[in-house]
Amino acid sequence: MYFKKLYVFDNDQPKLAIIRNYKESDFTSLMKVQEESFPPPFPSELWWNEEQLSNHVKLFPEGALCIEVDGRIAGSMTGLIVDYHNEDHTWEDITDNGYIRNHNDNGNTLYVVDICVSPQYRKLGLGKHLMQSMYEIVIEKKLTRLLGGGRMPGFHKQAESLTPSQYFDAVVKGELKDPVITFLLRAGRTPVKVVENYLEDADSCNYGALMEWKNPFIKIED
Repeated sequence: MYFKKLYVFDNDQPKLAIIRNYKESDFTSLMKVQEESFPPPFPSELWWNEEQLSNHVKLFPEGALCIEVDGRIAGSMTGLIVDYHNEDHTWEDITDNGYIRNHNDNGNTLYVVDICVSPQYRKLGLGKHLMQSMYEIVIEKKLTRLLGGGRMPGFHKQAESLTPSQYFDAVVKGELKDPVITFLLRAGRTPVKVVENYLEDADSCNYGALMEWKNPFIKIED
């Protein structure tokens, strides 16, 4: 199981943080973080429910992480293992709509189901620390990569002038900033491709951008 202590900084003030596996007693706090992290127009039915969280801790507890600051759960990240070979997919298909009943211990890829941090804690860099913890799980389990589809919530503002792929490329080149894609780049993820109808999300016009982190200890044939 996973447990890490570290310090995060609020301006120049260090604060003790703990990253650990979440458990059943955390479910109420985790659902509150989801509500704070994904306000409307993000569909509320995509927030975690108790059955989904129960599956996370039963089917793949190693991939169910939360981060505490000052004793309060401030964010979480969830993954599952899949056997992935570049197949087209939606978020709903590859994560079993967040229920992860398709988790495969013998797969090759740690797939990100979700990452979220409450807005009041985002200046502390918690998301990057959660991502780093998932990279460590990829290495520990000798998987080939971490993969996930990122929302592109800034795309709707550019949709009349740019295609989804043009928007994504502009963010990767630093010509535009996107709240999610720019964060993923800063957290070490690299671009794979844009996927149509990846997730129901009005701000992203239902597009998602697949981004990966390759295990540096395992050679992957491109």
